[in-house]
Amino acid sequence: MKKSAGILVYRKKEGKLEVFLEHMGGPYWAKKDEGAWSIPKGEYIEESAKDAALREFQEETGFQLNQELTFLKTVKISSTKLLTIFIAEEDLDPEKIVSNTFELEWPPKSGLLKTFPEMDKADWFTIEEAFQKVVKNQVVFLQTLEEVLR
Repeated sequence: MKKSAGILVYRKKEGKLEVFLEHMGGPYWAKKDEGAWSIPKGEYIEESAKDAALREFQEETGFQLNQELTFLKTVKISSTKLLTIFIAEEDLDPEKIVSNTFELEWPPKSGLLKTFPEMDKADWFTIEEAFQKVVKNQVVFLQTLEEVLR
């Protein structure tokens, strides 16, 4: 079973809970909005889930979180993958993200390799908005965050 880990960053602004999500990069997601945002996360093999979450967060956002993370939940999100999410309260500027990149043959079967950012933008969403924006298999983490912060 593959393992992934990530960090769900949140803040409270004007009494409302907001979460920091990233829009997935590349041509497949370019024109999609609802269901096309994600918690910064990625796969790991030999490191701890916490170390992987911190590494992936930095690779996908350019931000290095220096505070202690709080474990939120581990969920089997597909038949072949477990996702562990930690939380941190932080106020990040989404305009300052710098994501790692990947290469993809684009257009398909063209023989041309193009480079795309793994995540092409980030933003803050109220928790209600986030339920619409996030990929469906990550909704459970938003629900758990709400429960934990009550």
